Amino acid sequence: MLTNNGVPYVGWTGERFVSFLPEKMNRHGLIAGATGTGKTVTCQMLAEIFSDLGSSVFLVDAKGDLTGMGQRGGNKSSVTKRVDQYGLRSEGYEEKGYPVRLWDPFGEQGTPMRMTISGIGPMLLERILELNDVQSGLLEIAFRVADDNGLLLYDLKDLQAMLRYLSEHRKEISATYGNVSTASVGAIQRSLLRLERQGGDRIFGMPDFDPKDLLTAEGGQGVINILEAKELMKSPRLYSSLLVWLLSSFYDNLPEVGDPDHPALVFFFDEAHLLFDDINKPLLEKLTQVIKLIRSKGVGIYFISQSPSDIPDEVLGQLGNKVVHALRAYTPSDMKRVKAAADTFRPNPALDMTETIQGLGTGEAVVSFLDDHGAPSISERVSVLPPQSYIGPLTDEERETLIRQSPLERVYRESVDPRSAYEDLADREEQGRLEEQQRAEAERRAKETKASAKSQQDDFSDLLGGILKSATRAMGSSAGREITRSILGTLLGGKRRR
Repeated sequence: MLTNNGVPYVGWTGERFVSFLPEKMNRHGLIAGATGTGKTVTCQMLAEIFSDLGSSVFLVDAKGDLTGMGQRGGNKSSVTKRVDQYGLRSEGYEEKGYPVRLWDPFGEQGTPMRMTISGIGPMLLERILELNDVQSGLLEIAFRVADDNGLLLYDLKDLQAMLRYLSEHRKEISATYGNVSTASVGAIQRSLLRLERQGGDRIFGMPDFDPKDLLTAEGGQGVINILEAKELMKSPRLYSSLLVWLLSSFYDNLPEVGDPDHPALVFFFDEAHLLFDDINKPLLEKLTQVIKLIRSKGVGIYFISQSPSDIPDEVLGQLGNKVVHALRAYTPSDMKRVKAAADTFRPNPALDMTETIQGLGTGEAVVSFLDDHGAPSISERVSVLPPQSYIGPLTDEERETLIRQSPLERVYRESVDPRSAYEDLADREEQGRLEEQQRAEAERRAKETKASAKSQQDDFSDLLGGILKSATRAMGSSAGREITRSILGTLLGGKRRR
């Protein structure tokens, strides 16, 4: 790390180095610029600085270019040229690697990073599944019924079982929780099948990832956690929801630390437009609240996108530290975005900010960091300093070695399937079948008993009828009458008259 009395250098104006204050870097930031202007290298350089400060880092690797950070640099002639041009070695520059851990929600290019259905919650899940308002309401009912009945929702089959339960018991559930529509149940089930095809069966399950495992250090350096996201970004809503879940988990579980000397964790949210393009108002409000309050837990969030206009104003207003690479203007609407970006900076009398932003070369940026009063510093045009680690991806063999070396690999590699809603509801269904069989058997026996009693009564009636018929035929004789009286007297409990 290049520093001036502990203050890290990030850029060179041509005359002097530009720094930022580590204690202000949990006030969040923006890294913007058109494709190919140097955003990825800037993120790599900043991640190194934070690691050297002792901050843990979460960095998204959207293109597979960042995995080499674990190895020493010097592999690019453009880097060595800039090192010599700016005299960086005399300032403390050295080629070196950093402590790196690789993560992959699918478990292919890194250690698995799973989450549970209960953990992500209905608000993010309805976004992933692209549900309408009615379907979202039904999903809320499913979560509420699960909570009220102690049913754990870990994976997709748990949620499918929960939806079947709602459908089969829709009358009694509708009376308590609200209308359960079989059409909405079917729509959600189809969305879950689509999510499963996207790999959701590997992302949702146990053991669920503990975000606090990102807060680690090795040899006095913060660990740089790299999320392999090339495959994940094929499902934009799944990608952005995973990152929002991580942020929410930090917000919910980390203790308050106020304003530390440096952030406990710096979280780089790459391709931020994938989150904000279609975000609904409730989720935006929740995210805005998390961004506003999470800095007191020592977490700094840096959104990375092609233009500041990709970020909603309510979020952009909370990003105090800015690094903007070149923005291109090919249309009138592009020019409006450039001017809007220029207006987010504190003016520099020496710069026409709109012209400067358009004229930046690769590796150049306009920067403004918060000063010791928490106010934006005057914007400056700089050449971003080069990373000290390797620029580019690891080989497959090197990647596998790095993954195996992670102490968390043995914790998260193998999936487990503990008892949850799927098994509990299956047992309830089986118990219901047994009870139904018992009721049916009891009804069968009752019918048989009733039938037997009726049969005996009918047999007695037939016997009595036969006796009476015989007696009637004998009525014509005195002997017959005497016999009849005797029989009737006996049957009816009467006494013979003397």
